[in-house]
Amino acid sequence: MRLGKLTDYATVILTEMARAPSRRQSAVELANLTHVAAPTVSKLLRQLAQVGLVEATRGAHGGYRLARRPEQITIAEVVAALEGPIALTTCSDGADSCPIDHHCGVRTNWSRISDAIERALAAVTLADMVAPLPETEFPLRRLDTSQARPTAGA
Repeated sequence: MRLGKLTDYATVILTEMARAPSRRQSAVELANLTHVAAPTVSKLLRQLAQVGLVEATRGAHGGYRLARRPEQITIAEVVAALEGPIALTTCSDGADSCPIDHHCGVRTNWSRISDAIERALAAVTLADMVAPLPETEFPLRRLDTSQARPTAGA
């Protein structure tokens, strides 16, 4: 499971904006600060403005700024804005599009897992992203998935 590159870039851009939340910044300025290509920054800012995460102002003193304070914008909102509803499987997104939906024994557990991930993303704000916890307080771990992958003969 991996978020798309544009979602990652949007988080980087919004975190940079959260460093000076009341200041209007141009797409070019944000591109320079984040090292994300200017056309990509422009595209993302338009998308983020459409969903109400940033405000856009035209003119000589225009630019973009956060629509709310950094502590009021969650990473779950950013992910949902770019990726759509947070759901690991078709059955956990609320749509009834699975042909075995009514006979499935794992649907409720997938919904529980999706909800847990959404709660975890909702617990982190842009303010948190500006001042992250030291790695020692929240160590990054990778699961050993080498045993979980089927072999070629399986």
